[in-house]
Amino acid sequence: MLRLPAVSRAVAGVAHSKTCLVPANNLRTSARASNLVEVFVDGKPVNVEPGTTVLQACEKVGIQIPRFCFHERLSVAGNCRMCLVEIERAPKPVAACAMPVMKGWNILTNSEKTRKAREGVMEFLLANHPLDCPICDQGGECDLQDQSMQFGADRSRFMEGKRAVEDKNIGPLIKTIMTRCIQCTRCVRFASEIAGVEDLGTTGRGNSMQIGTYVEKMFMSELSGNVIDVCPVGALTSKPYAFTARPWETRKTESIDVMDAVGSNIVVSTRGGEVMRVMPRLNEEVNEEWISDKTRFSYDGLKRQRLTQPMVKNCSGQLVTTSWEDALVRVAGVLQSVQGSEVAAIAGGMVDAEALVALKDLMNHLDSENLCTEEVFPMAGAGTDLRSNYLLNSRIAGIEECDLLLLIGTNPRYEAPLFNARIRKSWLHNELQVALVGHEVDLSYNYDHLGDSTQVLKDIAAGTHPFCLTLASAKRPVVVVGSTTLQRADGAAILNAVSTIAQNARASSGVEEGWKVLNVLHRVASQVAALDLGYKPGVEAIRNAPPKVLFLLGADAGCITRQDLPKDSFIIYQGHHGDAGAPMADVILPGAAYTEKNATYVNTEGRAQQTRVAVTAPGMAREDWKIIRAVAELAGVTLPYDSVAEVRDRLAEVAPNLVRYDDVEVANYFKQANELAQTVDQTLLADPLIPPQVSVKDFYMTDPISRASQTMAKCVKAVTEGADAIEEPAIC
Repeated sequence: MLRLPAVSRAVAGVAHSKTCLVPANNLRTSARASNLVEVFVDGKPVNVEPGTTVLQACEKVGIQIPRFCFHERLSVAGNCRMCLVEIERAPKPVAACAMPVMKGWNILTNSEKTRKAREGVMEFLLANHPLDCPICDQGGECDLQDQSMQFGADRSRFMEGKRAVEDKNIGPLIKTIMTRCIQCTRCVRFASEIAGVEDLGTTGRGNSMQIGTYVEKMFMSELSGNVIDVCPVGALTSKPYAFTARPWETRKTESIDVMDAVGSNIVVSTRGGEVMRVMPRLNEEVNEEWISDKTRFSYDGLKRQRLTQPMVKNCSGQLVTTSWEDALVRVAGVLQSVQGSEVAAIAGGMVDAEALVALKDLMNHLDSENLCTEEVFPMAGAGTDLRSNYLLNSRIAGIEECDLLLLIGTNPRYEAPLFNARIRKSWLHNELQVALVGHEVDLSYNYDHLGDSTQVLKDIAAGTHPFCLTLASAKRPVVVVGSTTLQRADGAAILNAVSTIAQNARASSGVEEGWKVLNVLHRVASQVAALDLGYKPGVEAIRNAPPKVLFLLGADAGCITRQDLPKDSFIIYQGHHGDAGAPMADVILPGAAYTEKNATYVNTEGRAQQTRVAVTAPGMAREDWKIIRAVAELAGVTLPYDSVAEVRDRLAEVAPNLVRYDDVEVANYFKQANELAQTVDQTLLADPLIPPQVSVKDFYMTDPISRASQTMAKCVKAVTEGADAIEEPAIC
């Protein structure tokens, strides 16, 4: 028997109701009474809202109910039965995760009947579970292991042979040992509800039930690694992490992801100075408890193709290793030998705010204002002078509050996977209406495709498009434009059209006071902080007036080449990977990656967050701001700070929002920005709005770290050639 990969709607022993199909943290009962329902948990009274489940009522008084299939962010399945509790005067135990409370119930969580029921369930779960805990990567973090210690027996009464299930090959990221599976269906529900892909499902029934892809294929999702976290046993584990470390051997450091502009909160596990794995950290405002596959699995790129020693170009044009003293003296000498207008700097996509302000101070002391970022943003009109012009003003979590979303020239599924997961969550549970102007792509949810022509933008801005009626009727509309679309030659005109659309929506009588409509979705982690500090977006100014000395700070996007500069120009590259910028350099200064420094990053919504030192930088690599500080001192323009705290004091002087960690400073002046936008050239090109990243293949390798990652290379190969191209690693 084949079951489609959707949540089981038939819950044994529980009435078929809406409560079973809606995530527990999003329960919305149609008949929400004004008075609360009083129930008793082990004799203690507690008042809860109608529709609250038994499990939620118990947690409200601090009693933890064991569970395997229940997850706060997934729909209720009620199929593991581990959460059975006794209701006084009820004929049999009930599943606490799926049963709504009724007035006057006395819930007994530790009675003899409850304990007996849980022990029976555990005995059945262990009847077919293999005894391979010593070699299981889930050991030490296994829910089944923990709960069997409390509810399991020291011996089994079953004499039958254990069942065996063939392992599934679902890609280079997730290792499957399906004999361990207890059919909790968490992975199926995650794939269907959160990731929005119908790849996983169940086949068979009873003892023959299996979870898999039916036809063997790669689990094709940018969020697939999260099934490792939701799996309560060792059936789904990390393939790159397999047999490398035990959880109790590792040191865990809270940090921030810099693979995109969302700023996901992560935990970096390290051992012996090496990053062993990256896991998500709970932050309801940013990434909830999920992270993208690139965030989770690209960590192996941190130890490959690294720059570990300073290098200078010798007489024959070859880069050779040297000492820090020689490299710094040479850089300082070059900077002293040129005029300020002959020096320029480009900041890359992973540069922290401390390094950005240090580089800016150095350039300003040299009388140079030529500071640019690799990412382009329109400078005409309000440009980057008003923060509201380049931020995701509605915030990431604010998407759950809007009722209409218009996406313009962006593919959030691969540009910002966690932002896209929020959109899907709101579409699924809050009936969010989504429309897209741009290339038609699979966003994991339904949307109205308005076309990919710039004429559509013109018509919506002018109020002549049929979609304008829908926009006018919305109470909380949100317009999101992708930063990639604004990098076109007509980016200023597009931003003007988007600003006009947002301003017209805000002027609608139905829109709530103070609601923010205009949003820009960035792709790289450093862009917002750089714009806050006064960097010019794009390198067009450097191409038009090539400098004699160019300082590349982590600039690896290939936005400028040797051919764009004079033959006698001197290039200084500072970064942690020998990527696109290093081969063209005359001097290389090795920097530290995000896991090797205490640094500040600002995400696309303007939220400042900190990374922490998890491992030491390899070889002679140092933190970026310290290198710039040393260069400045030798160049005779000593910068006024010697510690991270003093650098952050300087950040507070330039842009105070950069040191208000985990806080989002409200940006306004939308009306003024729109008025200034009217002064720019309004001509839109006829080219269709197609963002560069339109496939999952382009998602995996977008920065120096992911391009150096073997795991990400395997993902690209698997997507390109199919799951058959993936070879299982040999176990020695």
